[in-house]
Amino acid sequence: MKQDMSVSLGKLKLKNPVMAASGTFGYAEEFADLLDLKKLGAVVSKTVTINPRQGNPAPRTCETPAGMLNSIGLENPGIEAFIEEKLPVLRKSGVPVIVSIASETDPQEFVSLARRLDKLDGIAALELNISCPNLKKNKLVSQDPEATYSLVKAVRKACGKTLITKLSPNVADITEIALAAEKAGSDCLALINTVYGMSIDINKRRPKIAMGTGGLSGPAIKPIAVRMVREVYKKVKTPIIGIGGIMTSEDALEFIIAGASAVSVGTANFVDPGSSSEIIEGLGKYLRANRIKNIKALTGSLKE
Repeated sequence: MKQDMSVSLGKLKLKNPVMAASGTFGYAEEFADLLDLKKLGAVVSKTVTINPRQGNPAPRTCETPAGMLNSIGLENPGIEAFIEEKLPVLRKSGVPVIVSIASETDPQEFVSLARRLDKLDGIAALELNISCPNLKKNKLVSQDPEATYSLVKAVRKACGKTLITKLSPNVADITEIALAAEKAGSDCLALINTVYGMSIDINKRRPKIAMGTGGLSGPAIKPIAVRMVREVYKKVKTPIIGIGGIMTSEDALEFIIAGASAVSVGTANFVDPGSSSEIIEGLGKYLRANRIKNIKALTGSLKE
């Protein structure tokens, strides 16, 4: 029996459900000598803003039990340099390229970025990063269902490419936000982004990262992410990309069984650059061992 690993995320077709998460894979060229990029389902770029960003002051990362904290602050060269210097490199990866975009101050910047990128070839989809916890903002777009709806709807009008909306776990009810994004026209939902966290150096009595707080990622947040994927799966019809602490194929399967159509591998890339490739192989072995022809049959198959 030949296994079918392909999945659909709206109009976006992937040969397998495993992609490299934004911010953990650079612009793909950094990993080109460490694994076969063509094996991936897709690559998500580092988040791009209209203007170049230096990012937050160092130290910007620290290791925590079963995870890491980061407060990078969306360091990137800005949209013009991205198009001129980074996009050509991403196109050479041989897999669908998803470009992550964000605003620095005004949500209207999402519309400007989407309109600019919509005209370009070699971009399969846009990921709306409305949930980065490492900017100096009192409230994220993704913490307000009305703001989420307005932003996604505005981008939807300006862009014909597949839209993925990345949601925050730092909310009381993530299904509210998911439903708002779906209603506004998002083709897919990605969840979750990092969880607010802090780590303290007890000898210096100072935070271990300069900004004080940051985003927690890695295995520590996986149970939270799996639970949120399941909650959202029960409420929406939109495909879901599961993110959060995926280190092995077993982790990926938890997300898929909970309701994810695809998964995005993040922190694992820092631990083992070949982890995404190993996860893809592990998913294939699981399908063969359980005589499952199509991986889509596993999505949402949790027995409750």
